[in-house]
This record gives sequence, C-alpha cells and structure tokens, in this order.
Amino acid sequence: MTSLEEARALLAEFPVVDGHNDLPWALRKQVGYDLDSRDIAAHQNAHLHTDIPRLREGGVGAQYWSVYVPSDQPEPVAATLEQIDCVRQLLARYPADLAPALTAADLEAARREGRIASLMGAEGGHSIAGSLGTLRGLYALGVRYMTLTHNDNVPWADSATDEPGVGGLSEFGRAVVREMNREGMLVDLSHVAATTMRDALDATSAPVIFSHSSSRAVCDHPRNIPDDVLERLPANGGVAMVTFVPKFVLQAAVDWTAAADENLRAHGLHHLDTSPEAMKLHRAFEERNPRPVATVPTVADHLDHMREVAGVDHLGIGGDYDGTAFTPDGLNDVSGYPNLIAELLDRGWSKSDLAKVTWQNSVRVLGAAEDVARELQATRGPSNATIESLDG
Repeated sequence: MTSLEEARALLAEFPVVDGHNDLPWALRKQVGYDLDSRDIAAHQNAHLHTDIPRLREGGVGAQYWSVYVPSDQPEPVAATLEQIDCVRQLLARYPADLAPALTAADLEAARREGRIASLMGAEGGHSIAGSLGTLRGLYALGVRYMTLTHNDNVPWADSATDEPGVGGLSEFGRAVVREMNREGMLVDLSHVAATTMRDALDATSAPVIFSHSSSRAVCDHPRNIPDDVLERLPANGGVAMVTFVPKFVLQAAVDWTAAADENLRAHGLHHLDTSPEAMKLHRAFEERNPRPVATVPTVADHLDHMREVAGVDHLGIGGDYDGTAFTPDGLNDVSGYPNLIAELLDRGWSKSDLAKVTWQNSVRVLGAAEDVARELQATRGPSNATIESLDG
C-alpha cells in the first residue's frame, strides 16, 4: 500500500476537521448567494476551491464554515447574519452530505452517518459590534468560534497585522473571552497579535484554538504563532490548526506577497482584493516576477516544528480555502488533504498521531469548551458589561 493509499484509509476512519473555509464569502462575492449558480453538489473547479465532490475526495469529515465579513464592512452584524443564513441555506440544500453540528457529539454522529459535520466560525470581533448580547446571539444561531480580530484591530483587541492599539486585550476584551467561555464558544486566536494571544491565554478558562495559523519560527509572518505561545497550549488544552496559505508558510512567498500587495495598492485596489480586475493585475505581476511556490513539504515542515514545541495533542488543520488567492502545489483545493497526510506518514508520523491531528484533537477541544460552559453557567449569569463601563 502506498503512503497515499494509507492516508486515504486513515481519513476514511478519522476524517479532517478543517478549522476554516471561506466558501460563504466566496458565494456572496461571486454570485450574491445564488446557490443555483454555484451548485456545490457538482465540481466548481473553475470558480471555487470547495465543493462536495472534492470535500469527499479530500477526506473532510467536519468543516468550520467561516461567516466572515471584512472589518470595514458597513453594518457588520447584519452582514454576519447574512453569512450565517448562507450556511443554513447550504445545509438545507444538501442534507445528504452536510450535517448541522453544534457539539462534539454532533461531530461524532455525523462521522457515523458518513456526512460532513458543518459548524460556523465568526472571523473577527467586529462581528459583535462591541456587544456581549450580540455575541450570545451569534452563539444561539450556531456560531461555535469567534476569531477575536481579523486584519484590523477592534477597540478591545489588537490584530497581528495592525499597529498596536490596546497592547493585547483591554478589560472589555477579557470580558469577551470570559463570556465566550461561559457560552461554550471557542476563542480563536488566529489573526491576533502575539500580545493578544498571551492575554487571551491568561484570561480564558477553556481551551483556545488557532483556526488557521502556522509556525512563526518556520516562517516569520505576524499571522503565525510564536513558539512561546505554542509552548502554552499543553497547559491550556488548545489546538493550533496549521494553514496552507503560501504567504504564511513560505518565507520567499512572504516577501513576494509584500511586493504583489504593493502593486495592487499602486493601482488603487485593496491588497486582499480577489476580483477579476485584481487577479488580472496579479497575473501580470507574476509574469514579471515569478511567484515562489509552496508545496506539501512546506506545510509539513510547520507541523513537524509545531509538534516539537506544542506536542501532537495540540495540532489540527485549517486550510483557509476560498479565502486565499494562491494555494500550495499538492494542496490546490479541498481534495488535497490526503497528500499532506501521506507526506507526514513518509516522515514517520504514526497513524494514531495523525488521527489526533485530523479528527480527535478538534473534537476534544469543542467538547472541553462545552464542559467549561456548563460549569460556568452553574455559577454565574450572562454578563451585560459594556466597553464604556470597562474601558472608559
């Protein structure tokens, strides 16, 4: 049996829980949520990284669908609700393949049924507009993690890719973390500044996740996780889910991306724009400046290092498909996960360790957050604190 055949067999038993997929935002941007125009029951290779046939081929058993909206989005709460509605429409449209999931038990039930457990994660604290009541509302609608920031600071938390604002978490930011613990919503520390990571680990009473982040020691990008933070995951119980985005995993791609981003800005476009106009400019830039290409071994190098620092019980996978313009060779779309597992098998990772990385660690963390929430709800009620009352 080849390594790839072994990987597929392993994934049939312990499929991937992927921490982050931006399909809902891609559907909004491309077709205004017209699901007839992007029927993911069929291959959508020309338009998307994600569809049901390729999720099946990739051995995905659970997916956190990102209900992301940009941090400068007008009416971010309303836009987040529209993203949640998109996921609900997908679940209603494809019930044979996508299973609604809110709990660790739901994930295991979906696995037994052979369906893809579908959860939601809100990407950025701007989605609650400074309101703990809104946070609870998102949880009630099924959101099971919130990334504390996206690319820009929020008033109560610093982002990895913005100038320092409050120096990590403010007092209200700590209250947000505590309320997430009380609800059972996972605290996601991807995108946040290292100071915010450390403050959140100090404030939380439940395990945290990094839904799509890699190792800063391997690739020095501020979106990645420093070793001192990875070292704290065993005591916290959390999981760092390695991402595949080339500009976060390959140092040469970091430098190339900085130049490519500047090229977009010089043409009056946002550096994260993936419109046809932006991609045309990207392709022209790439013709003049060949793009460094990440590969499956590039990503495996991150997992090797993260295992050394945090331990195999604290690793997972968060590809960030449909949220990035470029992907590594061999991890071109959601069908590629077996290639990564095969690479890790070739590097001597055991099947029991890989089962933890693909499935068991992520299910455990969600269950642990539920356990903490039950304990906290027995001792205190909902917080009605405001940013004005805590931060002045």
